[in-house]
Amino acid sequence: MGIGAEITRSGGKYIIVAPVKGSPAEKAGLQPYDEIVRINGEPLGGMTLQDVVKKIKGKEGTTVSLTIYRPDLGKHLELKVMRDVIPVKTVSAELMEERGKKFGYIALTMFGDETAAEWKKATDDMIAGGAEALIIDVRGNPGGYLRAVAKVAGSLLPDDSIFAYMQNAQGQLTPLVVEPSEKFSYDKKLKNIPVVLLQDKGSASASEVLSGALKDLRRGFIIGKVSFGKGTVQDTMELSNGGEMKLTTHKWLTPKETWIHGKGVNVDLESEQDKLFTEHIRFSTEVYAEGDYHEDISYAQKLLVGLGYAVDREDGYFDESTALAVHAFRVDSKIPTENIMDRKFFASLRERVENYRKDKKNDVQLQVAIGYVHHLLSN
Repeated sequence: MGIGAEITRSGGKYIIVAPVKGSPAEKAGLQPYDEIVRINGEPLGGMTLQDVVKKIKGKEGTTVSLTIYRPDLGKHLELKVMRDVIPVKTVSAELMEERGKKFGYIALTMFGDETAAEWKKATDDMIAGGAEALIIDVRGNPGGYLRAVAKVAGSLLPDDSIFAYMQNAQGQLTPLVVEPSEKFSYDKKLKNIPVVLLQDKGSASASEVLSGALKDLRRGFIIGKVSFGKGTVQDTMELSNGGEMKLTTHKWLTPKETWIHGKGVNVDLESEQDKLFTEHIRFSTEVYAEGDYHEDISYAQKLLVGLGYAVDREDGYFDESTALAVHAFRVDSKIPTENIMDRKFFASLRERVENYRKDKKNDVQLQVAIGYVHHLLSN
């Protein structure tokens, strides 16, 4: 059990990235950029990020005391946060309409315990809303439970289809067969609706089981980049010291008996993504000025270029062109107009990029998928 907050380590400090909406952390008043100084009165010196997270977690219904430093106030605060079960939503959906055609956009962030139920509700809602096609987005999906992807794949494929094979150490193949679906009108429509799947190099394992099945069985059109290439299945065993061990027990193969390990699932149409979508958003509490050199500066330079500011280099050296771009950015963002990168600068940069990403018109790969769906529905 936890408190529902993303935490990162920056400059030796443990910083709140963001509390989950509606979580105990948000209700207790934690805010982005709060620095955790003590947990239950204990200083964090010498602790790893994993240690800090472990100390914050605990039994549901118990409280954890956090001493935080809030930079905007310039003072320390004492907060008590009630631990709770933090639900993780793995499926999000939106009914979209372009040029008179309706289609469902469904993003799967991973394949977890509740994914199948969430998928069922999302697809029912999309079809009830008049969706004529589906765009399934597994970009950045690292995988998860095979049983979850089996349900998702099964809802799209004909009954009794083989959606993958398991191969043991002796080379024996076991087919994984789609279970018969419920005989509702929505299920029948789902098995026949046109499907486009978006993937990238971060799509791995269980998400590749889905894309491999759709590709081999000619049930969907794949757009994006070649996937990660993880073709093994692992069992997790708990250890007596509280750790765990993962043991690779099988290979999995696509319906055409292809092992994609180290190769990935190829796309039908390759599409490069906007760089502002591929750069990992990071936190920094440091201050940088002209003449400094650091990877935080390189990160900022790349994002500034992506946002349209003129920067001559992206190697992490804070030169004159970077200073001018930083100044222009700060003016546009209505923060103090110094030619430095500081907490306010990095926070504003993060906000600008997040807002850019929220606008689906900036998502190049999604726009390619939408164009292809419109082509399908117009023919």
